[in-house]
Amino acid sequence: MAERLTSNILTKPDAALEMTLRPSIFSDFTGQAKVKERLEITVAAAKQRKEPIDHVLLSGPPGLGKTTLACIIAKAMGANLKSTSGPTIEKAGDLAGLLTNLEEGDVLFIDEIHRLQKTIEEYLYPAMEDFKLDIIIDQGPNARSVRLSLPRFTLIGATTRSGLLTAPLLTRFPIRERLDYYQADQLKQIVMRSARLLNVEMEERGAEEIARRSRGTPRIANNLVKRVRDYAQVRHSGIVTGEIADAALKLLEIDENGLDEMDKRILEAIIVKFGGGPVGISSLAVTVGEEPDTIEEVYEPYLIMEGYLKRTSQGRVATELGYKKLGMRPSTGGQQDLI
Repeated sequence: MAERLTSNILTKPDAALEMTLRPSIFSDFTGQAKVKERLEITVAAAKQRKEPIDHVLLSGPPGLGKTTLACIIAKAMGANLKSTSGPTIEKAGDLAGLLTNLEEGDVLFIDEIHRLQKTIEEYLYPAMEDFKLDIIIDQGPNARSVRLSLPRFTLIGATTRSGLLTAPLLTRFPIRERLDYYQADQLKQIVMRSARLLNVEMEERGAEEIARRSRGTPRIANNLVKRVRDYAQVRHSGIVTGEIADAALKLLEIDENGLDEMDKRILEAIIVKFGGGPVGISSLAVTVGEEPDTIEEVYEPYLIMEGYLKRTSQGRVATELGYKKLGMRPSTGGQQDLI
């Protein structure tokens, strides 16, 4: 299924390969020019002062480089990077263990920070502001609070849904940067770089074809490079031309606009089963057999950005462009007419 190929779930060998494709220094990082420039200035200033940089919040859709930037920042600072994610921190003791094992200048990276439990989040406030950790020992009348001092560290949080962060946590990040979707020419540079690292012989037209169908997302572009490479290796001589890239992507059911099977199922459900909308996210998720969070975070942003659907207070509504994509047109009679 095409949606599986563009997901961010990787097997262990793929995960190791993904790390080799990540740029490790700012100069190798393509796109997000203003964000990159601001972060470079912040890092350079902190190094001159010989102190850790302020806490950083990176937001934006999945696959745009938030984790990569966190790794680059840590390397540029000469700091150790310790990574975790919001859902894996299940109790206050987990967070306390992470914080007390940090050393001076270390970088703690928390992915999906918006999914931290609120009770655990409150332990972060004094840690971020005063580098102190308050721990409750015992229970009931014997309970007492112990305050531990922490080394100065940098917290880098990544989130795909910054709107779910509480105001107290949000305001404790002095540096907040949002990553946006990439242009096709930027993705072409990423595709060519990945092809070189993977020892894939790729023509410019092949790179352009992959970049154009990568939904503005480097992670998807890198995944498609690997899949097109496989196709070129097995069915052809191994050289990725424009025609071979087009044939491989058609086999993966990814069309010329980057829409895959799940995108079309979402549009078809809204148009055919719900009369063009509006439809709520829960009903839509049940209809297409996908999790609501996945639709909201992975599929919906691109469909909205490209103008295939819009989000209203009543629910999701298909646009005229969405009808055209399926070869249909809106009808006032409640039925959808073929074009």
